[in-house]
Amino acid sequence: METRLTADDGIELKEITVEDYRPKNTVLRVIAIVLSYIFHPLFIPVYIIWLLLNTQAYMFAQFTPAEKAIALVRFFIIYSFFPLVTVLLAKGLGFLKSVYLKTQKERIIPYIASNLYYFWMCYVLRHQPDFPKEAVYLSMAIFIASCAGLMANIYMKVSMHTMGMGIMLGFTGMMAMGEATNYTIYFSISLLIAGLVSSARMIVSDHTPREIYTGLLIGVLSMAAAVWADGILP
Repeated sequence: METRLTADDGIELKEITVEDYRPKNTVLRVIAIVLSYIFHPLFIPVYIIWLLLNTQAYMFAQFTPAEKAIALVRFFIIYSFFPLVTVLLAKGLGFLKSVYLKTQKERIIPYIASNLYYFWMCYVLRHQPDFPKEAVYLSMAIFIASCAGLMANIYMKVSMHTMGMGIMLGFTGMMAMGEATNYTIYFSISLLIAGLVSSARMIVSDHTPREIYTGLLIGVLSMAAAVWADGILP
C-alpha cells in the first residue's frame, strides 16, 4: 500500500491510500529491469532491421556486406544515437529532471526531436529504391507511432517500451502473412518478448495498465497505417 495526495471537489488536498499491485520480489524486479534495458525502444528498430538483413538476404541482394553494415549503422545512428544524445543534452541543459522521462512534460522535447529524425529517415528510405519496401514500412511506422505518442502524451504517459513492442509485433506479423520465408516463428517470439516486456514495465515502472496497452495498440496500428499510407503516397 502507498499514500498519495489528491485534490477533492473542494480543491483541498487530502491523503488517500492506493494499493500498489507491483510485486516486491527482488529477483523479479532485477529481471524486469534487465528486460527493460535490453528491449529499450531506442534499440528495437536496430533489432528489427538486423533481423531483416539476416533472414531476408534476397531483399538486399544488391547490397555488399559493407553496405549492409552501413545500413545497420544508419539505423543505429538515427533511432538510437541521436535520440539518446538529445535526451542527454536536454538533461544537461536543465530541460529535463531525469533521463528516464518520468513525467509527460519531460517527454515533449524528446518526442518532437525524435519526430524530426524519424521523418528524415522515412523520407530518405522512400527515395532510395535499393531499400526494400519492408524497411520503408518500418521507418514510416516508427514515425507514425512517435507522432501518435506525442498526441497521446497530452492525456496519458503512454509506455514507449510497449510502443516499440507493438511495432515489432506489427512488423513480424506483416512478414509472417506476406513472406514465403516462414516468419511465424519470429512472430511467436515477438509475442513472447512483448508479453515479457509489458509485464516488466508493470513491475518496475509507474505506468498504469491502460498506458501499457495503449502503447501496444499504437505500435501495431502504426505499422498497419504505414503499409496503407505507402500505397497512397506518391
